[in-house]
Amino acid sequence: MAKRKNDNLPLREALKDFIQANKLQKGIDKVNAREAWVQLMGNGVNNYTTAIELRNGTLYVSLSSSVLREELSLGKSKIIEMLNEELGNDLVKKIVLR
Repeated sequence: MAKRKNDNLPLREALKDFIQANKLQKGIDKVNAREAWVQLMGNGVNNYTTAIELRNGTLYVSLSSSVLREELSLGKSKIIEMLNEELGNDLVKKIVLR
């Protein structure tokens, strides 16, 4: 069992260390990106969203409506900006709507 660095280590720091030690950040980023999309886009868009996946800085979003896909493609840069603001990190570099 590993020794504790400090008995008064804040929970935030302990979780951060655990995430780093177990290489969990990519998975957490994927979940956070999915949640940010759901949060920002609202029910109207989410009803037509069939899949969301973050891979290598690209957010792949599958939509069941070609009309909605076309509408959203016009505002990709704004969506990326809003997602990264919500995430507090520049995780999303590109969006692919399919």
